[in-house]
Amino acid sequence: MPYKIIIFAFLAGSTVFIGGLLSYFFEKTVLNRKTKIEIIHFLTAFATGIMLAAVSFVLVPKGMHNLTVSFSIFIFLLGAIVFYFLDDYIHKNSASIPQFLSMLLDFIPESIALGAVFMYDYHTGVLLAIFIACQNLPEAFTSYIELRSSAFSIAKALTMLFFLSFIGVIFSLIGFYLLKDNTELTSSLMLFAAGGILYLIFEDIAPSMKLKNSRFIAFGVNLGFIVGMLGEALV
Repeated sequence: MPYKIIIFAFLAGSTVFIGGLLSYFFEKTVLNRKTKIEIIHFLTAFATGIMLAAVSFVLVPKGMHNLTVSFSIFIFLLGAIVFYFLDDYIHKNSASIPQFLSMLLDFIPESIALGAVFMYDYHTGVLLAIFIACQNLPEAFTSYIELRSSAFSIAKALTMLFFLSFIGVIFSLIGFYLLKDNTELTSSLMLFAAGGILYLIFEDIAPSMKLKNSRFIAFGVNLGFIVGMLGEALV
């Protein structure tokens, strides 16, 4: 079983570096500033749709399956509260790269849940890996641009994304070995991540999607959510 977790966690994490590479070539080839801004905002919306799908189809329903409603609500709210304070700390101390750090914040708990859930629900594990992979690609794309805008060199920005792509494997194995026999704790982690992700979406990500005279940007959310619908239907 661990080798399957390593494979899926690596595939899910690899899109972090792939997204960074695509962003690198995008930065070099697309020179029109207006076009760049519209594409970046659209990809941000697309990632948001996928994150909402992950919360709607996997993290909340699977998380609530093994817990009482009252405890589920408590853990969900706890995730939002913890992410609130983490987000506040990020903005006060690392205001230049909040999107990169936000990607890290949701990637880690999702990876732990991925490793833990594979033990007793292979279908959910595969679906979560797909969501993480699809979510990481546009997030990494925009994170690379954010890093470059914050005076990070090309080499340093890509190196950070390269090493981040392997973090998912590490935390998935941690989740597998520490949580594989504890479905309640795994479910709690999924709900905790869901609460945190939902907070980050509407506090940091959704407000940044707004672009004057480009109302079609919001359709990216719908398209991202459709990816989640297809994943739920096909896996």
